[in-house]
Amino acid sequence: MQESYLDLIKSEFDLPSVDIRTYSPLALAYIGDSVFDIIIRTIIVGQGNSSSHDLHIQVAKYVNAGTQASMIEALLPLLSEEELSIYKRGRNAKTATTAKNATIQDYRKATGFEALVGYLYLNSQMARILELMKMGIYKKTSK
Repeated sequence: MQESYLDLIKSEFDLPSVDIRTYSPLALAYIGDSVFDIIIRTIIVGQGNSSSHDLHIQVAKYVNAGTQASMIEALLPLLSEEELSIYKRGRNAKTATTAKNATIQDYRKATGFEALVGYLYLNSQMARILELMKMGIYKKTSK
């Protein structure tokens, strides 16, 4: 079995085992935001070579609170009880920042989605992240 990126990072940097359930929802959202971003960037770059400006325009269609809020709304019925609990913890977390180009409701939903992605990532559940993102992207583009 191939080691995950997470396992390689933990091994190379001698990171201790931590109970992910002890992480704050905003810490989970922090890492989840980056995981979501790298997956979207990988998809967009994988569709063909373009200028960095064009790549940014394409990525920005997905990496924003409004799109993430739409995706999680479509995915809610598909989440396990545990996943739904993590999402709600992230959505209800009090943030110090505010949304720039989104409603506060969309911003909170997006934070919940990012917390879920972060939780799944830190639990080495990349296949589940990709499954959810694929369904969310499909539902977004089929509207």
